[in-house]
Amino acid sequence: MNLRRRLLEMGRERPVKTAPFRRLYPFASHYADLAGLQCHYLDEGEGDPVVMLHGNPTWSFYYRSLVLALRSRCRCIVPDHIGCGLSEKPPPSRYGYRLADRVADLELLLDRLELRDRLTLVVHDWGGMIGMNFAVRHPGRIRRLVITNTAAFFPPGGKSLPWQLRFVRNLPLLAAPLVLGFNAFAVAALFSATKMGLSAPVRRGLAAPYNGWRNRLATLRFVQDIPWRPQDPGYETVRCVDRHLHRLAGKPMLICWGKHDFVFDETYYRSWRRRFPKAEAHWFAEAGHYLLEDVPEAVCARVETFLRKHPL
Repeated sequence: MNLRRRLLEMGRERPVKTAPFRRLYPFASHYADLAGLQCHYLDEGEGDPVVMLHGNPTWSFYYRSLVLALRSRCRCIVPDHIGCGLSEKPPPSRYGYRLADRVADLELLLDRLELRDRLTLVVHDWGGMIGMNFAVRHPGRIRRLVITNTAAFFPPGGKSLPWQLRFVRNLPLLAAPLVLGFNAFAVAALFSATKMGLSAPVRRGLAAPYNGWRNRLATLRFVQDIPWRPQDPGYETVRCVDRHLHRLAGKPMLICWGKHDFVFDETYYRSWRRRFPKAEAHWFAEAGHYLLEDVPEAVCARVETFLRKHPL
């Protein structure tokens, strides 16, 4: 009986203790009902709407420096994807955990907030694929774009996935216990995704939402959902955004890129530059995938200057 109770407890969504990192994350929480699921988001400041979309395994905590830098002049909207951060973490029976679900969530949230035009999107990692899908579907709602270590197209030049992602994606019987039971994906990212290193409070903040088996499901499903073959569920969604990125060619774009990224490396950076030759681009040789953790002041300054240069 005790073992059975223990297994049931491990499968339940566990509350996230926010007190240990509130000094770094001094924001009010907001929630929106998205098709019966509670989506947590930040809504800080007033003015031009800037929507920041995180990737895997981060959450809105990752954008804290940029929110603090911009909220005196912009309205910063930063959602936690379903299953991530302080959003609800439903079982697979209640949520698909697919790319198409993520795009639908974003559309619904922005409609609920009545943010229908003049949007600035800031994207990172999976947030790029989600946000740029939204952008190519609704180009008239987008005014400016900030791209950081992400993709919105298939791997350039037939590039293969790093072995770490292939392991999680293709060997679920081995990977799932590590990711769900030991938080392997989120913990590994705390060290591999940064060049400068993270303080203990920041590590605790980034990992805090993924404190139990069920709370880690999204970190596993994001990797398993990487579209690679035509039969993969998200393949057509990626092909659509890949084919229609040209719809955004006239939008002001800022590209900020951390050099030391074993997934989104220089090949991806050059692909963005080729597709958007008019974009303002900055290469940060001292930063890794977690660009806003390694060089937050430099990136925030670039974004602030960019927004002033391209007023709505």
